[in-house]
Amino acid sequence: MDTPPVTDMQSGEPGGTMLEAGAPPTRLLRVLSANIQAGSSTRRYSDYVTRSWSHALPAGRKRTSLDAIAQLAAAHDIVGLQEADPGSLRSGFTNQTHYLAQRAGFHYWTHQPNRSVGGVASSANGLLSKLEPVRISDHALPGRIRGRGVLLGHFGDGREGLTVAVAHLSLGAKSRMSQLSFIAELLQDHPNAVLMGDFNCLPDVPEMELLYRTTSLRPPECVVPTFPSWKPQRAIDHILVSGDLRCAGAKALPAAFSDHLALAMDIEVPERSLRT
Repeated sequence: MDTPPVTDMQSGEPGGTMLEAGAPPTRLLRVLSANIQAGSSTRRYSDYVTRSWSHALPAGRKRTSLDAIAQLAAAHDIVGLQEADPGSLRSGFTNQTHYLAQRAGFHYWTHQPNRSVGGVASSANGLLSKLEPVRISDHALPGRIRGRGVLLGHFGDGREGLTVAVAHLSLGAKSRMSQLSFIAELLQDHPNAVLMGDFNCLPDVPEMELLYRTTSLRPPECVVPTFPSWKPQRAIDHILVSGDLRCAGAKALPAAFSDHLALAMDIEVPERSLRT
């Protein structure tokens, strides 16, 4: 799968350095994961039917929604996107990841197109960063229905470098099991990893337990409901961390009119994992 080159954007400063007596220096990174539903609006279950046209046509308040998401994203250092349209009819042929990078002032962006429905509607994972990655990679995920993927940004050199993965998993438990097994194999040799995205499952289901057993990724320290956005009851969007990474908080934030709330987290990352 072709991935566009990492693109230099505007300037901005990442989180500051934090020091503790006797501990190696760390940097606080502000991280955000957001399923943006291609900028479409869903505020109640009935909208899935009455506003289904917005998933195929460029009408509606998509640009207004994207501008609101850009304002939210701008306060963070690394942002993982799911359901970002890479440039089909429904987005007015706008690459939404690129648009958000420009509007929010990110240095670097890349995306991973995963699914296209006749050029009318397409979907992608996206990564926005104010830190320069040393490498970008992406992989198609296994599953009964094709069209899911995981996008990885690698920061810092060597095995100790920080790896950030963005994924959007399937609705079915069997497919999720094979997808998380695949992701676990990718991340098992990366002691400093962040895995974020729309998992479509709670953090304590069997397929997630498989991930925790086979990698150093840890279950969330606190469970934050993110779906549906208008009355959040289910925690299906997650930011998981491993190794020497420490979470300094997690909270759900509106991602404009999406049916998911965005999930934000502050993460303390060893400085050595970002060095090149």
